[in-house]
Amino acid sequence: QVQLVESGGGLVQTGGSLRLSCAASGLTFSSYGMGWFRQAPGKEREFVAAISWSDWSGGTDYADFVKGRFTISRDNAKNTVSLQMNNLKSEDTAVYYCAAAYMPNHRNYRFIRTYEYWGQGTQVTVSS
Repeated sequence: QVQLVESGGGLVQTGGSLRLSCAASGLTFSSYGMGWFRQAPGKEREFVAAISWSDWSGGTDYADFVKGRFTISRDNAKNTVSLQMNNLKSEDTAVYYCAAAYMPNHRNYRFIRTYEYWGQGTQVTVSS
């Protein structure tokens, strides 16, 4: 069965960095668009970043609040997707989820309903 396993979360001070990783198994990874979402306590899950399965122009998409600070990348040989997070802020505190969508339209990467598979999440806590 499909599994997505996140790692790399933890506690970091404001301005610090973390690198999240998501290891995928049970799917043809190169055929899946991959996304990162997050959910803070009492808030809805929100889009953070996505990376295309194809040569879609640009290849990546970011929520405005992480542009210039976060970078998403993927390694199809290792079936992993990563999220490098720099200059972290207290408002970045949340559980971060990895998600996979089979050959999605690039217009739909920001929508939760686009994704068929989800990881269990990894906690990121940014202290001020």
